[in-house]
Amino acid sequence: MARALNDDLTTGPMVIHYRNIAIPAALGMLFSTLYNVVDVYFAGQLSTEAQAGLAIGYQAFFIMMAVGFGLGSALSALVSNAKGEKNTKASRSLAAQGLSFGVIATAMLMVIGWFAGPHLIALVSEPGGYRDAALGYFRILILALPGFLIAYGGNGILQAHGDTRSMQRAMMAAFFANIGLNPLMMYGIPGIWSGMGFNGIAVATVISQTGVMLFILSRVFGLNMMERVKRAEFVPDPACYKAIVEQMLPATTALVVMFVSGFVVQFALKNFGEDAIAAYGVALRIEQILLLPVLGMTSALLPIAGQNYGARDYDRVREAVFFCWKLGFAVSVLAMPALWFGGQYFMRPFTADPDVIAIGASYLLVDGFLFPVYMMLFSINSLLQALKRPIYTLWISVYRQGFGVAFFIWVFIALLGFDVWGVWLGIATAVSTGWVMALIVAVKVAERQMGGLRTQPA
Repeated sequence: MARALNDDLTTGPMVIHYRNIAIPAALGMLFSTLYNVVDVYFAGQLSTEAQAGLAIGYQAFFIMMAVGFGLGSALSALVSNAKGEKNTKASRSLAAQGLSFGVIATAMLMVIGWFAGPHLIALVSEPGGYRDAALGYFRILILALPGFLIAYGGNGILQAHGDTRSMQRAMMAAFFANIGLNPLMMYGIPGIWSGMGFNGIAVATVISQTGVMLFILSRVFGLNMMERVKRAEFVPDPACYKAIVEQMLPATTALVVMFVSGFVVQFALKNFGEDAIAAYGVALRIEQILLLPVLGMTSALLPIAGQNYGARDYDRVREAVFFCWKLGFAVSVLAMPALWFGGQYFMRPFTADPDVIAIGASYLLVDGFLFPVYMMLFSINSLLQALKRPIYTLWISVYRQGFGVAFFIWVFIALLGFDVWGVWLGIATAVSTGWVMALIVAVKVAERQMGGLRTQPA
């Protein structure tokens, strides 16, 4: 039976929509991050070498997952625009085409990843135990790609309807399943099965994420608009695929650039040893947890702005943007001191190695200053996608995470002679200058698309 959702985001108080979308989205991302934290924790039970292998193997996998993130963003923007226009037929067609597109893209990426992934891992690691661990982990994790990509595409459809609770529930279930599956797959059952060691972490991910995909698909097909969907609507339509690709490709490429940036950072860190690589992997998980409220708010901005832009209610689009910024700065006031003064305490649950703790805490210290900058960047990305101008998110990312990170790290380390602090300061300089660029772009695009970011006089 189809589900009725309170999915009209073009009316009603903004605070209610943010509460209904952002809180479940943030909780879903919290459990997604905690899921990864569980993996880091169990890898740490084996060795620092295993933690480093996990960080590198997962980074390689994330480059392929960028297609899933891009597909989710594209479907959220396109379907929300169609809903704002009250065009149910277009919404259903985009959803069906998006799912079939996800299946085809997944099959292609699994083949590409099998052959290209090991070369990426070799590029950012030295021969030895942690490279071998990364390779074994990555090969198995490829089997989880359908679960990730199709689930993200389906979640984009649900987000366009204001439904972020479905992914929240799925990720909560996956998190608790992972707590049990990780030790089971790693250590086996005494006297019956010896387990798979480090590779068991990847097998646990394959099982749990496949469950997430099946649940999300059941929720998508339970939507009112999918009640009359026909099999023919899933047959690839070149025009529809073109619209999806045009919206998805910039977002996906921007994410690929971001993940390549991660490899650049790891390439720089490998000169400081596996302690630095492990510290960066753990610190990133901590950063993600603290950024969750911001990620929830900025992800909520996309469907809210998208529906209202489709309805041509530009004042309400502006209201959504500034409401997001106000909330984001309020969260930053709390998060920044936590990063400045609590870095060592945050690192300790994941590792007892004092060198790893110290290096990770230094990254989090610098990261504290960047917290409100990240908030602004994420919200601008959501706004540009809602306005159907995702190409600008690509150019911002190319500068910030492509050229900027590599160039400024080189300046601080090669020219100025910094140690690992040069990596952190290079990242900070790239992010800060990228934020200035993004703000200028957002103002210019808003002027062309809806008369500016400032409310227009009556």
